[in-house]
Amino acid sequence: MIRKKVERKCKIRGYILKVEALEEILSFVEHFPGAEDDAVDLLLDQLDLDSLKSSIIDKEPVHRVVSLLLEAEAAAADESPDAVGGSSASAIRVIDAFLVPKFHYDPIKKVFHEHTGSLPIHGEASAKAALYRDRFLLLFQRLARDQHFSRPAFHTEMSHVGSCEISPIQSLVGQTGRRWVMGVISQLEDGHFYLEDLTASVEINLSNAKITTGFFLENTIVVAEGEMLLEGIFQVITCGFPPLEDRDKSSKSLAGHDFFGGGILTKEETLRLAELEKRAVNDMFIILSDIWLDNEEVMEKLGIVLSGFESVEVVPSLFVFMGNFCSHPCNLSFHSFSSLRSQFAKLGKLIASHPRLKEHSRFLFIPGPDDAGPSTVLPRCSLPKYLTEELQKHIPNAIFSSNPCRIKFYTQEIVFLRQDLLYRMRRSCLLPPSSEETTDPFQHLVATITHQSHLCPLPLIVQPVIWNYDHCLYLYPTPHTIILGDRSEQKAFKYTGITCFNPGSFSNDYTFVAYRPCTQEVELSAL
Repeated sequence: MIRKKVERKCKIRGYILKVEALEEILSFVEHFPGAEDDAVDLLLDQLDLDSLKSSIIDKEPVHRVVSLLLEAEAAAADESPDAVGGSSASAIRVIDAFLVPKFHYDPIKKVFHEHTGSLPIHGEASAKAALYRDRFLLLFQRLARDQHFSRPAFHTEMSHVGSCEISPIQSLVGQTGRRWVMGVISQLEDGHFYLEDLTASVEINLSNAKITTGFFLENTIVVAEGEMLLEGIFQVITCGFPPLEDRDKSSKSLAGHDFFGGGILTKEETLRLAELEKRAVNDMFIILSDIWLDNEEVMEKLGIVLSGFESVEVVPSLFVFMGNFCSHPCNLSFHSFSSLRSQFAKLGKLIASHPRLKEHSRFLFIPGPDDAGPSTVLPRCSLPKYLTEELQKHIPNAIFSSNPCRIKFYTQEIVFLRQDLLYRMRRSCLLPPSSEETTDPFQHLVATITHQSHLCPLPLIVQPVIWNYDHCLYLYPTPHTIILGDRSEQKAFKYTGITCFNPGSFSNDYTFVAYRPCTQEVELSAL
């Protein structure tokens, strides 16, 4: 029975098994009674990752994969639940933006392919075009699964009721009546805005358009309903962002690809981690943004915060310090790097003077937009080692990551970005935001980035992005939590099940956030 099942699964994937390879797989499957199907799928997934020279598989590659999987299983078994549950450090995985895997969507085969080559920081001109194309295709494949925008399978009297099939922009020429289109808003001529997709571009008139919640900027991708005027302009009647998709539905369409960068988990491992996550009710993250190390008053207030958490019964499992770490921008006119280095050392001493925090908490440092680094382009690499090595001597478990950065907490996915987005979004708006659903700018910001599946959908002239690393800013599938460090006032907002908050600027008004990932509870705090 199992033998036939293995042979069938291999045949589906295009593999032909030699007898020795089949025997090896069957002996591996025996280790997992009741979960044979999953064991075979896992083994074949690992074989797919192996660069096999032929579709005819002999014993050697199977034996290699089986050995690795059995070692991993033994290591997992050695970790008792008490040990894992007691140490939140093992539950927290920090993922640097530059290590996030990149995928391309193939609109013909309707599948994602992982990019396997190198990704140079300085991309060629084609990389800039690819940036827009990849953003568009990511949202297009998501929209194609939405029942309101897909073509009905059978033409009946009900076919056109509630269906808004997307027309390619190229097909609008000579058409009359209302059409739905999807495209990127572009300014191809000064003062003239166009909607572009992969087929063509058309000038649009947004003056009478009814819009949904969010900031409509150049470079954002929209779904618009309208009609062609005689002068060749598309008169937009309603305009909105591509609808969101449930996280589980997105994950199913990825065919096991790891978009987040935290590694692919088996069903058993996911269930085990979910169980441990339920027990982690005491885990708490403390998030502070804008910590000016060169300001005595700020350092005093930070000392009060650390002392307060030193005395609680269960200390926080993670402190996240987001930049800026200096009150002056660290640009070409900044000449105090040696003093900034000593200020980081001073921060290290301050943390080390709280023994419980030093022993049981972890400390994550994320650079801000004005911190030292090669440029202001996103994603930003971690703080230079020259500045942080003295601090690391005092706090050996300090982590210095990129901006943005990602955290995997058991099964939860959390994304951090430190950027003054709100001010720039409001300045770059093409239309005044709709006030029908909300007048809160932070809620408009959250709606924009989640629907665009991108942390920073600003025009590249407003916020440059490394072309080859634009995928590091994707929010697809939607994470559980998005933390947007911003100079604007402290805010928290739950949007379609996604927890989003801004901890506020600690240096300006001494605000910060205590976050419990287990319950996704956000506690807005201030001194």
